[in-house]
Amino acid sequence: MIKKRSQTNRLSAFSITLPATSANLGPAFDAAALALSLFLKVDAKPAPQFSIRARGRDPEICRQLRDHLILTTYEDVLAGEGKPVQPLSLQIENEIPIGKGCGSSAAARLAGIALANHFGRLRWNDPRIISEAARREHHPDNAAACWMGGLAVARLAPNGDAQVACVTPKGKWPLLLVVPEASLATEVARRVLPQQYSRADAVTNLQNSMLLLAAFCQGRHDLLGAALEDRIHQPYRAPLCPLLPCLQKPGGSAGILGVALSGAGPSVLVFLDPRAATRTATKRIREELRKAGLTAELLPAEITPRGAAKGV
Repeated sequence: MIKKRSQTNRLSAFSITLPATSANLGPAFDAAALALSLFLKVDAKPAPQFSIRARGRDPEICRQLRDHLILTTYEDVLAGEGKPVQPLSLQIENEIPIGKGCGSSAAARLAGIALANHFGRLRWNDPRIISEAARREHHPDNAAACWMGGLAVARLAPNGDAQVACVTPKGKWPLLLVVPEASLATEVARRVLPQQYSRADAVTNLQNSMLLLAAFCQGRHDLLGAALEDRIHQPYRAPLCPLLPCLQKPGGSAGILGVALSGAGPSVLVFLDPRAATRTATKRIREELRKAGLTAELLPAEITPRGAAKGV
């Protein structure tokens, strides 16, 4: 009897912490993402009815019960598995910009799946959890990096399972996330992409993706500027994401190794030279923003090897 009570107590509360992610990384469209040192933390416990308390970034969005991505995912997964839905009281602490290309939806979906896995006693393993999130996201890169940490390279197999390889980048890769005030829906950013590409564009992106992976694996900061060149999505999304053309100008100078659209945008991920002073690059970025008449928040970040961290 004591043993059963102890098991019930362990299942009575659950917490999970998930990192922000930056996908696409220039040429690695829908194939690779980095986990970043900004986090979403969710504490959950059974309750008579659903409720949410939230603090941190975007608390008004995080505490809205209606169409809440964590809760709708939680309920959908349980319903799909034929499990009863236990109402939950959530405490959310959020550091991830929402709707700005920083993996907020992947983190929320994974949080919902993790809650369903725990409270529904589904006993899903990591591949199953990532695959479920990837199918809901319609691409696996953010989901894989968010759950596993580091640099994740991923694809969806024909049977719908996510196939994932994780890499810990060699050396230091300091970053800046440049985040505008306005958000951009992924669906809108997808609609501007063409249905077909030339062979030259496809080959260039394949070459640059391989070079990008080699740069991270070997700590080759000198390769990054060329490796981030993209012909598949960034040229078409630039009109929706004015920070990108603005910040591509100082790339390769003033301590800036290169820049890439973060996910579908509108935020931009800036790779900094670890041998240079961060303040020099930051000053140059602010100068370019001022000249272009743009405003944005600069968030220091780094690649984190930490993926989902669970607790009870």
